[in-house]
Amino acid sequence: MRYYSTNGKAPLATLEKAVVKGLAEDKGLYMPERIKPLPASFFDEIQDMTLQEIAYRVADCFFGEDVDAESLRRIVNETLSFDIPLVKVTDNIYSLELFHGPTLAFKDVGARFMARLLRYFTSCSIYTSCSSLTSLIHVLVATSGDTGSAVANGFLGVEGIHVYVLYPKGKVSPIQECQFTTLGQNITAIEVDGVFDDCQALVKNAFMDEELNARMQLTSANSINVARFLPQSFYYFWAYAQLKKIVNSKSSNGKLVCCVPSGNFGNICSALFGKRMGLPISRFIAANNANDVFHKYIQSGKYEPKASIQTIANAMDVGAPSNFARILDLYDGSHEAICHDISSATYSDQQIAETMRECLAETGYQLDPHGACGYRALQEGLRDGEVGFFIETAHPAKFKQTVDDICGTDIVIPERLQAFMKGTKQNIPMSKDFDDFKSYLLGR
Repeated sequence: MRYYSTNGKAPLATLEKAVVKGLAEDKGLYMPERIKPLPASFFDEIQDMTLQEIAYRVADCFFGEDVDAESLRRIVNETLSFDIPLVKVTDNIYSLELFHGPTLAFKDVGARFMARLLRYFTSCSIYTSCSSLTSLIHVLVATSGDTGSAVANGFLGVEGIHVYVLYPKGKVSPIQECQFTTLGQNITAIEVDGVFDDCQALVKNAFMDEELNARMQLTSANSINVARFLPQSFYYFWAYAQLKKIVNSKSSNGKLVCCVPSGNFGNICSALFGKRMGLPISRFIAANNANDVFHKYIQSGKYEPKASIQTIANAMDVGAPSNFARILDLYDGSHEAICHDISSATYSDQQIAETMRECLAETGYQLDPHGACGYRALQEGLRDGEVGFFIETAHPAKFKQTVDDICGTDIVIPERLQAFMKGTKQNIPMSKDFDDFKSYLLGR
């Protein structure tokens, strides 16, 4: 499989290059040159398969030409060592709980897969394939909340790799911050005096800087990296498999709707790849908070990035979503085609809080602020006969103060989170000026 750039001005890349470089030479995002459809028999039998079996079949379509079968199966099994349950909230709305991994967030799937795939390319002793890569790889990742902890924990202690987590000062929850600032070892947390978009700009500019790239082996673990966002398609197939068993007559007749709380749009982009592979989801809803750039695009056909706004659903505080370029490429730039598959919704902090309180009171289900956007969009957007599921992206305890204040609860912090909170915070204060970041990386 070869990978091309969304900007169309860079040479085709191998999977190894796409994973290691992260961003193409022309600043575009890598896309696989073809999307392989899965056979009808796969969907006929999917309800009887395990999560790992389903994920391997999907992974094989993307990575099977470049990673041997035994290693790919091992990578998948190591990545998905936790459950991803589908939980009924109302008669026609289900929650896909993606917070049962090591850092209690959906990004555990993509981050753990990428860490293992990168290790595959850099280590002959662990896996069966050798690589020409020998120098230390520096992984740069910008985070608005959960990405940093998932990536940091996915790569923690991996030999030959150093991770730099860039996060906006004062704009991630205290628990989220603990998850990547207390690790040490090969993880460095950089606290940027700005917003998420500033962090993302520093990462992208680093990839484009000739001197940095001449002296350092750089890659990204944000969803701009194909090894981060493609594996996220696994759990959409798994959701369908579970729904097929629960509501067989409804989930298999073209009336299944998926709602994805959306920030940088890597998550919903992976779902759209799943649809191209044959996944029987009739349509998608992208749920936004006050950062409504995509919502306005759906309404007007005009894409106008803007500075991000801080909200209580902080992981979605993105004003210039990188993966919009992939969605445009996937649909050949057609606004009409995009709108055929995707609708959108946007919610204020007040509406998010209101939804959290009402859902808890009416159903007993505790939403986090991001899942609340997905739940409300389905409440308002489902049509007669449709069944919907939304992505519950993170455990409510990761936003304990916010959730407790809104719902009048006292969320119990899971032991895994408590362990992070006991550590000592270690971070590097940084301005949003690229020259400062570059000088730090080069040790000047």
